[in-house]
Amino acid sequence: MLISFHFIFIYDSYKRKVYFVNLHLFISLKNQIPRNVRKIFTILLVGLSLAANAQTELVFVFFKDKPNKTAFYSNPLSELTQKSLDRRTNLGIALTDQDAPIEQSYIQNIKNLGFIVTDYSKWLNGVAVNATTAQIVQLSQQNYVDHVESFVRNPNGGKRKDKIEKFKEYDNKGILTNYNYGNGLAQIDQINLRALHVAGYTGTGMTIAVIDTGFPSVDTGNAFKRLRDNGQIKGGYNFINKSNDIYNTSLNTHGSICLGTIGGFLNNQFVGTAPDADFYLYASEDAANEIPEEQLYWIEAAEEADRKGVDVISTSLGYTTFDDSRYDYTYEDMNGTTSFIARGAQIATQKGIFVTFAAGNEGNNEWHYVSTPADNSKVFTIGSVTALGKSSSFSSFGPNSVGVIKPDASARGSETYTVFGSQVTQASGTSLANPVAAGGVACLLQSLPKTISREEIKNRLRQNASLYPNYTAQMGYGILNFYNTYQTLGVADVNKTQVTVYPNPAKDFIYIDSQKSVKSVEIFDTLGRLIKTENSDKINVSQLSKGNYLLKIKTDSGEIVEKMIKQ
Repeated sequence: MLISFHFIFIYDSYKRKVYFVNLHLFISLKNQIPRNVRKIFTILLVGLSLAANAQTELVFVFFKDKPNKTAFYSNPLSELTQKSLDRRTNLGIALTDQDAPIEQSYIQNIKNLGFIVTDYSKWLNGVAVNATTAQIVQLSQQNYVDHVESFVRNPNGGKRKDKIEKFKEYDNKGILTNYNYGNGLAQIDQINLRALHVAGYTGTGMTIAVIDTGFPSVDTGNAFKRLRDNGQIKGGYNFINKSNDIYNTSLNTHGSICLGTIGGFLNNQFVGTAPDADFYLYASEDAANEIPEEQLYWIEAAEEADRKGVDVISTSLGYTTFDDSRYDYTYEDMNGTTSFIARGAQIATQKGIFVTFAAGNEGNNEWHYVSTPADNSKVFTIGSVTALGKSSSFSSFGPNSVGVIKPDASARGSETYTVFGSQVTQASGTSLANPVAAGGVACLLQSLPKTISREEIKNRLRQNASLYPNYTAQMGYGILNFYNTYQTLGVADVNKTQVTVYPNPAKDFIYIDSQKSVKSVEIFDTLGRLIKTENSDKINVSQLSKGNYLLKIKTDSGEIVEKMIKQ
């Protein structure tokens, strides 16, 4: 029992006397206090004890087993979509008990004990409830319960007077009047993604789950009309209030801004990093409160994303402190396995989902480390750089507390272009850098054989980043290079297509030297527009303006994208 005071006044109405009692000396001095006063004080002390024990905390009740798992194994489609099962098959991932649904009778038993159950996890196999110390003991004694784990990290903490400021580095600069597609393209060029787009890999067939605050304007804004018209938004859910309400204008716009960097599209103005991907939109972040339950909301969203068969999860959220400081984490807790959300994120990666997280925006603060679950070794953590390729000052520092290099790599998060409603805008934060990278990951996955392991892809992304084999605490291995990664992952068409473009730079003509017959050459300008197509290995470029171009060269053995400079 925690007692926050040392003395108490007790009034003896019978003798009309006031006793000034030291709680800690009560037992040793009780014989010097009149019996009726001792009785009053004992009743008070018992009441204080009961009040202290009545304080609840968020705990997770882990169940021992899944009695009905055999039924799941005999019919996996009862729990997982065919797309989800195909991902496992392609990557050689076996079904496990984690994939089986949670035992409903166990949940009902917890409710029968008087608990309110709104959040549970099949991966962790249990439910979350608020419980007193006595109730935790009661829960632990149930024969179907394995153990009970509290979310509390600091028992001496309590409610903060002031709310935690969320998304403080997020800076919506408002509508721009001088925007153009070229400005938006700079962040794509920085991670060498445009060549992958030109090669035909824009996210088609890939499914991305964006887990964030909510998605106002996505159902109405012109910037997302292409997604709506093409049926690319496959569904969504609000795990905070357990409803389908993900577009409400009262929801924080952070999710919409993040989605915009990946899937936003305004003709001749802006293209996201994976404009042809499909999306599931899940709300897990209560923007008005910082509560530990948000970790469970995210895990529930990730489990649903797995059920639907998503390829990539993009999340620009992280946790270190809460409105109730009992739940605060320390840097030592940033070891990738302590927080519930880090454990859930790792399980998502084990299901073959490529999980990306923003490193955090604490670089200028006393706490300047990555937040959880970006501390997990299996998630791909993204730091932020400027348009010039320098670390953004706000980008959080790694490594995690056990020395794992974090972030893994970086993308543009300073004054990054995105869309909201029907307009192009800019925003800053690792919240933007992460979806820029996540869209690139989706395009890369589309370009590769489905059987390449996610760990191999992560390793190659690190190895092709700008600083490798070196790294820094804010940039990780440096700025991502998606097309180089594509070229070095053993892709058959790339290996077979040996092509040389000369002279380069060129003034009047370029020549294509290839071991295989050249079938066609497509020339794209800096805005990503197709401006010329030729069916020859000698091409007249004299009419082109000076600048940089991309050549998409098709031969009998495949195709490749090369850069060309026109003088």
